[in-house]
Amino acid sequence: MIAKNVLGIVYSNSYDSNLNALTARRTMGSVPFGGRYRLIDFPLSNMVNCGITKVGVIANSNFHSLMDHIGSGRPWDLSRKVDGLTMLPPFTPTHADSNNRIDTLARIMEYISHSKQEYVLLMDSNFVCNMDLKKLMSFHSGKNADITVAYCTGGAPKLYNQAVVELDITGKVTSVGIDVKTNDDVNYLANVVLIRKALLERLIGDAQSYASVSFEKDILQKNVETLNIYGYKVDEWNCTIDSMETYFAANMALLEKATRKSLFNSQSPVYTKVRDDMPVIYGLSSDCKNSLIADGCQIEGTVKNSIVFRGARVAKGAVVENSILMQDAFVGEDAKLNCVIMDKNTVITPKKVLSGDKSYPLFVGKHIVI
Repeated sequence: MIAKNVLGIVYSNSYDSNLNALTARRTMGSVPFGGRYRLIDFPLSNMVNCGITKVGVIANSNFHSLMDHIGSGRPWDLSRKVDGLTMLPPFTPTHADSNNRIDTLARIMEYISHSKQEYVLLMDSNFVCNMDLKKLMSFHSGKNADITVAYCTGGAPKLYNQAVVELDITGKVTSVGIDVKTNDDVNYLANVVLIRKALLERLIGDAQSYASVSFEKDILQKNVETLNIYGYKVDEWNCTIDSMETYFAANMALLEKATRKSLFNSQSPVYTKVRDDMPVIYGLSSDCKNSLIADGCQIEGTVKNSIVFRGARVAKGAVVENSILMQDAFVGEDAKLNCVIMDKNTVITPKKVLSGDKSYPLFVGKHIVI
């Protein structure tokens, strides 16, 4: 299978409701991550690294921040005369349900049908992974599959209509369960789906005729016995963002060398919008340990086990531990933070003390002053 023969589709609003605090003014895809990235950078980078040249980004609501970040797609080499990146905004204001994938795909079916690509690759924005999609495509071709779904093994994420699968020794999916209640490890879908375009058009058309809304139930589960559906296991480090807790944990995991090595490597870079800034300025009294600090920051206090985004400032005497400071956040003198997530342009005034927990981080919303 040639990657240029694959059309990429990214859901930017996937599971917004699971991160209400962070997605009140933005899509899931534009949620900041890892000091300088947005969540949508990962599916976009995965696609272009394997050779996909045409990508459509579905946006249902709150997509102004996303459009500002993506622009023409130039950072991903998707600003092209032929193919390239296309934003697919809502066609009517009544369609805002990001969980109704069948209706969402039906609304962009004209875009899909008019593409010259033979296959369609569907991905969510809340799946953080540097995934080798060439292997997925090779697996799909080798198995002569109708549909290939990527899956991970572990505790199932707490997502709407989360699908888990059972497979035979060849990797063929034998059963699909929806919202299975168990504490055991399962094979859960990462919502990465590769399918032939003609088959997708037929399945979506049939599902719409029955007023179906669930891709997992009405496409995968319903056709598991009639179609050759195969599961491809994701071996790379990954995290499915399903809550503030997992978002916090995924960022903190970047402080481990093995995680950074898996997620960021020179063979398959993660691209993002470029923001040129000065190097970090460390004051004479600063103390930084085991932290990721982006360019443009000014650190005069103490920062430990934290992720600090571009342009953030930590004043003299302030202590920031186990926390995430997003772009242009400010921590005043002698303030103390532990397990706190500060959104963009937030301010903590001097001598304030804020503390959360790793299982329940304290969140400070955008433009809030405390």
